[in-house]
Amino acid sequence: MDDTPAIAVEFDVYAVAAFAGYLLLLIAVGIYSARFSSKGIAEYFIGGRKMNRFVVALSAVVSGRSAWLLLGVTGMAYARGPSAVWAVAGYIIVEIFLFLYYAKRLRIFTGKRNCITIPDFFAERFGDQDGKLRITIVSIFLVFMIGYISAQFVAGGKAFASGFGMEMNTGIMLTALIVVAYTITGGFLAVSLTDMFQAFFMILALVILPIVAIMNLGGLTEMLQQLSVMDAVYVDPFAISVGAAIGFVGIGLGSPGNPHILARYMSIDDPEQLRFAAIIGTVWNVLMAWGAVFIGLAGRAYFPDVNLLPAGDTENLFPVLAQQHLHPVLFGVVLASIFAAIMSTADSQLLVAASSVVRDIYEKIIRKDEDVPQKRLVLYSRIVVFLLVVISLLVGFLAEDLVFWLVLFAWAGLGASIGPTTILALYWKGTTRAGIFAGLLTGTIVTIGWYYTPGMTDILYELIPGFTASILATWLVSLATKPDNETKAAYRDILP
Repeated sequence: MDDTPAIAVEFDVYAVAAFAGYLLLLIAVGIYSARFSSKGIAEYFIGGRKMNRFVVALSAVVSGRSAWLLLGVTGMAYARGPSAVWAVAGYIIVEIFLFLYYAKRLRIFTGKRNCITIPDFFAERFGDQDGKLRITIVSIFLVFMIGYISAQFVAGGKAFASGFGMEMNTGIMLTALIVVAYTITGGFLAVSLTDMFQAFFMILALVILPIVAIMNLGGLTEMLQQLSVMDAVYVDPFAISVGAAIGFVGIGLGSPGNPHILARYMSIDDPEQLRFAAIIGTVWNVLMAWGAVFIGLAGRAYFPDVNLLPAGDTENLFPVLAQQHLHPVLFGVVLASIFAAIMSTADSQLLVAASSVVRDIYEKIIRKDEDVPQKRLVLYSRIVVFLLVVISLLVGFLAEDLVFWLVLFAWAGLGASIGPTTILALYWKGTTRAGIFAGLLTGTIVTIGWYYTPGMTDILYELIPGFTASILATWLVSLATKPDNETKAAYRDILP
């Protein structure tokens, strides 16, 4: 083992100043958005369906990437080489189709039926008069999203620790405080606008850093030669088993099941503009994925032994490499990009989880048939956001999994339960309420069971069997139960 000491973190006032400027921008956006978002829960949770196509495109892709891309994928590319590209290929392909086809149907139906949340969509599509379908979906959301949000806070703690030398638990607390500040005040508009700015921070960091690092090594050819001398696996994108490749590509199946992405499709002002959004979103996805993989490869050349990284953790590679190769101001931008990835996901998930509690449980079940003032609903939404942050913090302090795997588990649970059921609800008129129940429960149970059964995740990523089981359960039970007239009529509202 290499006894060379790990890279030390250096505090730099210019980096702190650049990062502080970024935080001030977020707070300013939150204040700017507060008045609009306070009008009602449609404005607070989906921007009143008035969002611009460019904002929707960038917000959709960055809210789906999270710290998993900047810390997880860079760490995976460091450990596995260019075969890490399979982990990003799946979601890029799937999200092209979501923008072009799926999103338009979802936006049309939710606009016609005034749906604000995904449980709203299911309730309107399948006549959920007793609220049982809403409760089931909200429960699934909360089970997986608390872990997902916690992972973002943990990632923030790691970024503060590796970037500024801060104690990790303090970094986790500070991350949560920053997120809750502008999410509570500005709602969906603030979240979407900050996502747009954060998309530029992420692109800047993910393109500049690998170019500078590779050039300092002597160029791409020199880097690849160094890596090939270490091990051929570091230059071979096909150095991966078939099962692992299928599992990595299958990560893309989670996109249609993650409600913080779906909320973006529901928020666009004109569904015809989703094709333009597809182009912008795909370009951003490809550039960010390219940057993350090449940062991992360059990192392996600079730090041949993982013990050279702080705490021997591959998820610390990105900030450490940036600190060594970029001007302090640009290093501050890199730290901002990490927080951009964290916040663009955490804030979106907080809103989705809060909307499920306030809209789907309080307004639609507890206060059913009552006219609850919109301002009261917005106030309750802000309170719930704060409570969810507290719960997520507690889970985050107890989290032992790496950010990469904790996020993948939550991504899988939502993808396997919500993904297949929304696809069939949008594209098959024969889908029934009973079938949706079967798909939701089967996807959730199979995902959790697969994850916690020793050795199964080594064979295949839990999203694949969970997604497959869910779509089969939904289809088979729907065939056995047949849709009623109300369900058939609702399907017609999906069509343009």
